[in-house]
Amino acid sequence: MNTRLPLGPLMIDIAGLQLSDLEQERLCHPLVGGLILFARNYASPQQLEQLTAAVHALRSPALPIAIDHEGGRVQRCRDGFTRLPAMRRLGEQWDRDPQAAWLAARGIGYVLAAELRARGVDLSFTPVLDLDWGRSSVIGDRSLHANPVAVVRLAGALIEGLHRAGMAACGKHFPGHGWVEADSHVALPVDERELEELAPDIEPYRRLELDAVMPAHVIYRRLDPRPAGFSRFWTGMLRNQLGFNGVIFSDDLSMAGASVAGGICERCTAAWDAGCDLLLVCNSPDAVGELLANWQPPGDPLRSQRVERLVPTNPAVDWTDLQQDWLYWTGVATASSLLA
Repeated sequence: MNTRLPLGPLMIDIAGLQLSDLEQERLCHPLVGGLILFARNYASPQQLEQLTAAVHALRSPALPIAIDHEGGRVQRCRDGFTRLPAMRRLGEQWDRDPQAAWLAARGIGYVLAAELRARGVDLSFTPVLDLDWGRSSVIGDRSLHANPVAVVRLAGALIEGLHRAGMAACGKHFPGHGWVEADSHVALPVDERELEELAPDIEPYRRLELDAVMPAHVIYRRLDPRPAGFSRFWTGMLRNQLGFNGVIFSDDLSMAGASVAGGICERCTAAWDAGCDLLLVCNSPDAVGELLANWQPPGDPLRSQRVERLVPTNPAVDWTDLQQDWLYWTGVATASSLLA
């Protein structure tokens, strides 16, 4: 099967280690524009390679395949993959030796991307750019540092490694999730700060070469009553003030933080109307079925073209060559100190 379709506005998930007939049918639906994988979809590098090859063969252009593979507690593929540290470890290294931390970040970005690409995954939702304000347990050690200067330098090095391996970079969670205490997976966080107070959180988005951005399921009440992913104020800042021309992802629209917009069709309409290019609907197959049956957004070739650019065009590094490249890009001492 290889159906020629422009990429649609939905990124959906699947249940297990291989595609069911229904999942193949859904991935070929015109509204679908990508697949997100979870730990339940991974058993081994070989199984992952077979699954991604089957997905890429379904359509032309190929569906981008994404995953949350940041390191630390958020690393979906484990057995057979390099164990990546939590990003806070890089920040701690920065405080001791900024140059060593920069080299380690570049190498971690490279090995993260190269290992995933060698098995057919196109994009990891990384780097996390949220500042470590010491308030958010859901962000916590996923944050690189409290200082935006350190975050820009370390994330920039990580992005250099991602790009070296042919993978796009997706910064999250714009304009910043590190201040709020509530977890948007189960609640709707509200940030009461003024725009001037948010300036440090926004700084990485001004400075970094990002290919994609994911807004936060957070309401910044003094600026807009809607969560950032449903807000033309925040997407307008990305496009018009920060000059961002890449893909804007919604965060998972099945999360509690998205419930303010209503049912799943209303949530997707709100995110689409706000300017998001690709809308995540995860862990809710019934909601996906409802969308494919009932949701009718207007077509937008420009958004589809943006999403197409996320699929790498250069060959992936062969799996057997990765160890040598990894040692070159990190340095043996730095690699062993963070990944032992």
